[in-house]
Amino acid sequence: MSTSTTASVSTHILDTSVGRPAGGVAVRLSARAGRNADWQALGGSLTDADGRCKDLPALPEGTSHVRLDFEVEPYFLKKQADAQQDAPANRDSGAVFFPEVVITFTVTPGEHYHVPLLLNPFGYSVYRGS
Repeated sequence: MSTSTTASVSTHILDTSVGRPAGGVAVRLSARAGRNADWQALGGSLTDADGRCKDLPALPEGTSHVRLDFEVEPYFLKKQADAQQDAPANRDSGAVFFPEVVITFTVTPGEHYHVPLLLNPFGYSVYRGS
């Protein structure tokens, strides 16, 4: 939850290739106070069955930049393995084009930032939601 001196962040992932939430994706949160400051790892979470991270750590006071690191490779590898079981003649190379997606954005104290990730095997989009 944001306060007058801190911002807050939430996220979720939608796999647009299947029109469903992407569950089980590890998301790491980092913050820094100023564009030249070092990143501070704050912790992370896994997306739930609705593709949401409900327990991301709070941002420290003075945060001006936030980084969300989505570890999507394990999610896609599991999807590929599941698809191979259903259709063994239709095997992929096993390569994942985007093994991770890193989103960096600025924040203002007192504001909440919901940053959804729309994901597919060969592209992604992100925006500030509500």
